[in-house]
Amino acid sequence: MHKHKGFSLIELLIVVAIILIIAAIAIPNLMRARMAANDSSAAGSVRTINTAEIAYRDTYPTIGFPATLGILGGASPCTPGTATGCLIDNLLATASAGAGKSGYFFNAAGSNSASSIINDEFYSTGTPISSQFGTRAYCSYEDAVIRVQPAGTITLVASRAACQALNSMN
Repeated sequence: MHKHKGFSLIELLIVVAIILIIAAIAIPNLMRARMAANDSSAAGSVRTINTAEIAYRDTYPTIGFPATLGILGGASPCTPGTATGCLIDNLLATASAGAGKSGYFFNAAGSNSASSIINDEFYSTGTPISSQFGTRAYCSYEDAVIRVQPAGTITLVASRAACQALNSMN
């Protein structure tokens, strides 16, 4: 009788079981790492928006801060002007809807205080699309300090005053 060489069914099942156990351990860690990367990217994007807001205000002092986030961007090739600042990537400038950017939606709004006719105030926000993409929401206003909601809070910071009430990032 000839002896057949190869793996038995039991040996193959053991190998498959080991692979499944390793995958069950690795996938949650991968998801947590992805969420941490999205959170970090969102904080950086809010910082970029802050810098662009201040640059726009300095470039167009008769307007002040732009009324919307989209004004800070512009489709390529971008020609700078009051309607297209060309200060941030257009993907970030249009990340207030659709697919967002790195799992987050971003928004910025300029407004004028009661004593001014130009937009002398703004606030910007970064909010996770869902709890699968990020763990917290970020906001900032014209002092350019990024504020963060407590971990697990992913709701939109709805106003400049609500942003002022949050703690700054350490």
